[in-house]
Amino acid sequence: MKAFVLEDGQLLVKEMEDPEPKAGEVVISLRVAGLNRRDLYIPNRYGVKEEPLILGSDGAGVVEAIGTGVENVKRGDEVIINPALRWFENSAAPPEEFDILGMPDHGTLAEKIVIHSDQVELKPSYLTWEEAGVVALAALTGYRAMFTQGQLKQGETVFIPGAGSGVATYLISYAKSTGARVIVTSRSKEKREAALKLGADRAIDTASDWTKELEQETIDLVIESVGRATFNRSLDVLKKGGRIVVFGATTEDTIDFNLRNFFYSQYQLFGSTMGSRDELRELLSFMEKHQIHPVVDRTFPLDETKTAFEYLEPNKQFGKIAIKINE
Repeated sequence: MKAFVLEDGQLLVKEMEDPEPKAGEVVISLRVAGLNRRDLYIPNRYGVKEEPLILGSDGAGVVEAIGTGVENVKRGDEVIINPALRWFENSAAPPEEFDILGMPDHGTLAEKIVIHSDQVELKPSYLTWEEAGVVALAALTGYRAMFTQGQLKQGETVFIPGAGSGVATYLISYAKSTGARVIVTSRSKEKREAALKLGADRAIDTASDWTKELEQETIDLVIESVGRATFNRSLDVLKKGGRIVVFGATTEDTIDFNLRNFFYSQYQLFGSTMGSRDELRELLSFMEKHQIHPVVDRTFPLDETKTAFEYLEPNKQFGKIAIKINE
């Protein structure tokens, strides 16, 4: 089978052996896979190893073969892959055995993948293959951040720095479906306009004075993923007693903030990452109920995955990038 791999520090498409299912496993013929910023970071974290590693966390396809003991799916079922490995029940934090698909296990940027049947869910019929292939990681991350951790409610206002990421596009749709007010930021005028079309109530320039821009707003919840560049600016616009959820750090990981101001203002700070299978199933039901469609910015063929990585690197996209694998 054809796969996009990291081998000897290089990213390339090469032929790999077709996988075979063991007990409890399924082989999925992938139709579409999705890129995430995590994929960009793996080459530096994984290092130079001789054995090729198939990258990719998101994917959707058709069950081609099943191992013994598999009862939840059958051959021919259309499924999406849950990349949150071995985190099944909703909990305060992931279990010790939790990992994310795509490192150290082989991922989804290939014609086929073998994975435990516990890690697949039936594809919602209203989603296209491109939408289904990009949904799991970003949508699940956003769902846990907004609802499990952030506890967003109807009538509240949520502030989301960075409007163009895949997670941010889901967050906008979730919040509007809940009846909340949404404010986002972006340096790009085009992305601000796209966020407004998606449903955001306001979209302000990242370079603007947030405190001045939002002085008439009451921000109940901030969902942060940028890190050092925006964390303190986000705190400055959050109401006293408000909630801030952090699920990523695309700029520097380490920040400084005024601890006395933090506790006097009674802020609530929550960390969040990915989510459980329970939450994924809630998410898929929520999306179907509200007919939420993933925003797919561009689709590349598998042979052009390296070009797709280069497109993702500078954050040019608004929404998700799909990799088309099989018809």
